[in-house]
Amino acid sequence: MYRFQIIGHTQTGESIGIVGSTPELGLWDITQCVKLNTNADRYPLWYVDTDIKPSLDLADRQKIEYKYVFIDANGIAKWEGLGWNRWIPIDSNCQSSNIVVDDGAFGYLQPYPFGYLEQPAVKNSSDQKYQGLKIVTIGSSVAEGHKAWMFKGWAFQLAEALQKKYGHQLINVSESGANISRTIERFPSVVAPQKPDVVIIALSLGNEGLAYCRPHERRGAQRRFESGLQQLVKMTRALGARPILGGIYPHGDYNSEHYWLLRDTHQRMLNWGVPVLDWLEVLDDGQGRWKQGISFDPSHPNTIGHNLMYGAIDLNLFAIDKEELAREKQYFSQPEEVIVYSDKSGFQVSACLEEQRLRIVNSSPYNYTIAPYWQAMQTALKNQAGLMRGIYIAKHLDSGRLPFFAVGENGAIETTVEVPAGVELEYTSAFSLFAPNNSQLLFYDGNLGILKLDDRRLWIINESDKEYNIQPMWKEVRNLLKVMPSGVYEDPLHPDAPFRTMMVGKGGLESRVKAPPKSAVLFEYKCQLSDISRVAIVPLGDRCAVRMMLYKMEYDGPAFPFDLTRTTKIGDVADAIESGFYDMWNPAFLHYSPEAGRIYHSKWSGLSFAHEVEETDDPVNNMYPVYERMRQRYTARSERFWYALKHSDKVLFARTGIADRNGAIDLIHKLEYRCQGKPFQLLLLSPQSSDEFAGIDRVLHYNVEFNPDRMYEDLGHWMYCTDVMRGILESIGISSKNLFWCPPNIPKNQ
Repeated sequence: MYRFQIIGHTQTGESIGIVGSTPELGLWDITQCVKLNTNADRYPLWYVDTDIKPSLDLADRQKIEYKYVFIDANGIAKWEGLGWNRWIPIDSNCQSSNIVVDDGAFGYLQPYPFGYLEQPAVKNSSDQKYQGLKIVTIGSSVAEGHKAWMFKGWAFQLAEALQKKYGHQLINVSESGANISRTIERFPSVVAPQKPDVVIIALSLGNEGLAYCRPHERRGAQRRFESGLQQLVKMTRALGARPILGGIYPHGDYNSEHYWLLRDTHQRMLNWGVPVLDWLEVLDDGQGRWKQGISFDPSHPNTIGHNLMYGAIDLNLFAIDKEELAREKQYFSQPEEVIVYSDKSGFQVSACLEEQRLRIVNSSPYNYTIAPYWQAMQTALKNQAGLMRGIYIAKHLDSGRLPFFAVGENGAIETTVEVPAGVELEYTSAFSLFAPNNSQLLFYDGNLGILKLDDRRLWIINESDKEYNIQPMWKEVRNLLKVMPSGVYEDPLHPDAPFRTMMVGKGGLESRVKAPPKSAVLFEYKCQLSDISRVAIVPLGDRCAVRMMLYKMEYDGPAFPFDLTRTTKIGDVADAIESGFYDMWNPAFLHYSPEAGRIYHSKWSGLSFAHEVEETDDPVNNMYPVYERMRQRYTARSERFWYALKHSDKVLFARTGIADRNGAIDLIHKLEYRCQGKPFQLLLLSPQSSDEFAGIDRVLHYNVEFNPDRMYEDLGHWMYCTDVMRGILESIGISSKNLFWCPPNIPKNQ
């Protein structure tokens, strides 16, 4: 009995049929096609059971050919498409078993069929004696034999060949859909009990989601896969078995970037010192996709593809005797540390290649500095340590000692390591952190990695030679950090350093943090957000000087209403805030001056705009695009203004330019009404006597001048002004540790 099944999407009244070269399938008469069945539970899968018997006038073995047809609501049948016929072999030896013929998707004609026994025969492996090694294969559906006829894929063929040639036993514990995480999870229960001599680890980047994940997630999928493979290699060696890696293979939906990542991983695997079953050359079409005619679907090879995979395996890899394995087991059970450098004073550096570990012992009374210019040390590291490229992290994080260092492509240390007298330091590669069982990889772009260790700790690892600025306007990173519990996280080794305080809310990242070049920074949970008082800095004009200085301090975020305007009158600011800003972008009050190249406001005569007209606009003849753009921009900026007032713990309003006492008092009154009891201060920065504002509650005045025109012309002056502004903010207790960062897009109902 054969069950033919196919995926077919239809509408009500439509159906799928099958017609072929045997009487049971209508002898190619489309009007005699056999209709398939489906139901609500199985749709869009269509299926039919039919009993096909081999012809008496042929040998015991033959094949039948067939195609599916689409039957419309009127009963009219149409062939599924041009091209070759589908076919299956008819084996008289299988007539007692029900065979499921899985034909994939309607209209996608397979060059080689896929079928399997509905109830596979149970084999008792204990009945057969094996004189050779026990080999376990653990992988995913391709290793299981999916899409090869009767599941006789590369692993099945390898098992037969190894038993015949060497007397080895191959046990396949692969699982359809398994990825790195699932395989690491299964390994102790399905591999370890077998007590194998050899373990073949055969997984794919496809099951890590590489083909369909978003572009910024691809490097993370690659790094997680590679680190997980190395973890499985360690787990194999811990059993005393020899690891062999199944090579990676194509995917029908890979593009040029996927292909680059595929080749990149392939080359790295070849350099790990572990045997690799190299399949890429025989399967790849040169663009990361399957060669013509060897795949069943985007993810799987067909029988032909499996045959090619088996044919690419060098059986001599398995010409192993048990004495050789015993020596190998002994070697890896006690990983050897190689002394890389030693002097007569008690300073020694040793390395363990298998564990990617570097140990530094300084029993001398002197401090040492390992730096790129220490040529003898660097040469020894390159020649003997075998360190892989990347960041190495200290086993114990202690204040006053470097928690990390970076290794370059040549195996030398690229950063400076200070080694105090009388210490023993141990560093291991951060690469192992990327394995699924060691952390949850939140983000990786090829340089920056963000990894969650648990609900209280996460690592930020920067492998590049550039500083990474991680801030709430980085949408992907902001959202990914939602997995961390809301709260304040700090670098335990440098809690007072700028931008080493991470604030996480329900919407994810709510502060700016920095990752220095070639670094690893640990952030640990410190307290709830409500345990600190976060201050929002909101500029109120008179020009963009405050915004410019906040930008250089890196305290800036998305714009507020007055950030990019000119407001010469403090009274206009007070009125705009009192009225809720709407008239700020009301076209009835806006007019463009070609001579000045600015938009002026007729209601608030001190208000004008210089950054709203773009090169493609025609403001003299058509201001509508400008008005619409201003409506969108200033609506968003006003929403941020109110959000900051509502959600921060305290507000610092900052304004430059000459002001008068009565205007300041009026502004304070209107801010009091809008803040509704929220603590706030008004910081006035203008070249006038502070006596003008003496005794006004909530007002701080500094007799300074911040001219944005001069800042633009002179970077040195801009930086000088920024240092002055930073000092003012620090004097009133504001730093990156308690700054409120307003989100760029205000959440609804906020």
